[in-house]
Amino acid sequence: MDWSFESIVQHAAAEGVYDLGPGYLDPQLIPVPDIKAAFDEALSRYGAAALAYGHNQGALPFRAAVADRLADGDGTDYTPSHLLATGGTSQALDLLAAAVAEPGQAVVVESLTYDLALQIFRDRGLVVYAVERDSEGMLPSAVDQAAARARQERRGIAFVYLVPTFHNPTGSEMSQPRRTALLESAARHQMLVVEDDAYADLPLTPRTRQPSLAGLADFRGVVRLGTFSKSLAPGLRLGWLAAGPRLCRELAGRGLFTSGGCPSHLAALAVGLLLESGFYEDHLRWLHSELKCRRDALTDTLHNLLPGEWHLRPADGGLFSWVDIPAGVSEFDAVAAAEQGGVLTSPGERFGSDAEPGVRLSYAYNSPERLAAAAASLADAWRPLSAG
Repeated sequence: MDWSFESIVQHAAAEGVYDLGPGYLDPQLIPVPDIKAAFDEALSRYGAAALAYGHNQGALPFRAAVADRLADGDGTDYTPSHLLATGGTSQALDLLAAAVAEPGQAVVVESLTYDLALQIFRDRGLVVYAVERDSEGMLPSAVDQAAARARQERRGIAFVYLVPTFHNPTGSEMSQPRRTALLESAARHQMLVVEDDAYADLPLTPRTRQPSLAGLADFRGVVRLGTFSKSLAPGLRLGWLAAGPRLCRELAGRGLFTSGGCPSHLAALAVGLLLESGFYEDHLRWLHSELKCRRDALTDTLHNLLPGEWHLRPADGGLFSWVDIPAGVSEFDAVAAAEQGGVLTSPGERFGSDAEPGVRLSYAYNSPERLAAAAASLADAWRPLSAG
């Protein structure tokens, strides 16, 4: 029996609309033949070991390949012992929320942040402290304020969570001075920092690469998370957690891993081969070009047609652009007008507070031609709101 695409995947856009909601790649950007070949090679090379329960911390070939790549990019001494293979960032966040936190403790997040992280934290009984941010991200002074609030409420703080590189949902990037200051604030209050680096492999503008928080801190008080969901394929369910060797061993000793081993063992072996062969870097160069064309198709059209009161923030990487809406226009009205015009968007309230009213637009899931058409439809839909 032939099953439809819609019957297999988590989400598929309805026909006749431009869906700018998904935070993952267009199926046309997923290198299916190369991934298939890597799985075939993993099975040929490792045989039955590829289909066994995997090493709790992740197969050594995968961790070694990731460690080499991170060390080259960050100038930090990553080794396989600094890494734990995960089932993607979501699984890593759930693991941390269970392993290093207790129900009732607080997690400090930016006032706008990855919405599903908030759900994961709340599912684990954590209290979310949403703190102030600016165009670079979380303010160091906000960490001090969160510490004061926790003392007043007699509540422990489990960790600080942030997306410093190509932030979801705004696309912003944190400078090195801000990163250093933020680490100093967290260290002063003995707070663990969880750095979500899901989009770090997706720069779209020539720039000086910012060091990771983990690299700046030499893993002291920082856990770094990465994923191949945004750069290869979300269905791989494969990512990594980088931390001090002791924490990695402790996490790998939890029941989740002692029962089933690495959650994505075969995928880890296959992706390890893609890293070793150099394919992944070649793929990233191609993907950067493709995503840049898509981003430019969306943002150039919006710059030309969007009413002047609407502000489109620059996006130097990642998968998202953010539109600040004018005073007097609600996110509900902006999203509803867009949908009436055949464009699906994500309201800012989904990602946290209303301090920065706006709309998130993803340029990863549609062709440049469709994105340009969607942008024109958005401008037409939003123009009457400005006039009103």
